Amino acid sequence: MYTSKEKIRKALSVFKDQEGLLRTSEALSTGIHPRTLYKLRDEGYITKLGRGLYKLADDPPLSNPDVAIVAARVPNAKICLLSALDFHEMTKEIPHKVHIAIARTQRDPKIDYPPIEVYRFTDESFTEGVEKHEIDGQTIQVYSPAKTIADCFKFRNKIGKDIAIEALQSGLEQKNVEVKEILRFAKICRVENIMKPYLEATING
Repeated sequence: MYTSKEKIRKALSVFKDQEGLLRTSEALSTGIHPRTLYKLRDEGYITKLGRGLYKLADDPPLSNPDVAIVAARVPNAKICLLSALDFHEMTKEIPHKVHIAIARTQRDPKIDYPPIEVYRFTDESFTEGVEKHEIDGQTIQVYSPAKTIADCFKFRNKIGKDIAIEALQSGLEQKNVEVKEILRFAKICRVENIMKPYLEATING
């Protein structure tokens, strides 16, 4: 069936109002017909970033596409561990997956791309220390530097103790964390006793 230019214009206007990025469900909820959405895709007005996620083709490339896609696909997830360290520029490691935290009771997200590493956090360890930032038109939730340091020690057996120590040293050297903040989150994550020797060595070293 024919899709009018007016429908295309209105659909593009919706995309622009949403910073050029929309999930299929969001597009349909605004009244964009599936046929119009496919027409936009087929004629090159929009490009597909992942299953059910589109962006305006004329918009500049995303600055952090993997994180933006995950934020759009799993809005309740928190960016954590290696991905949070990378976001805060506190590691030399390059994450090959987007590390996200979800609630213990939440179902595993189904994402074909980008690859993700899922961690289940409980209670305060999930809700505390969350910052919100705007990236590529998406609001992302990422743990603060101090919370991320504590998380790294909690999951040191998975990501490597050397990465946790590097995060601690980097955070203190950059002066973007305070010792009392680190200790507060260390207590929440139940790694206070584990972290104290490394914290003292870093401060006194």
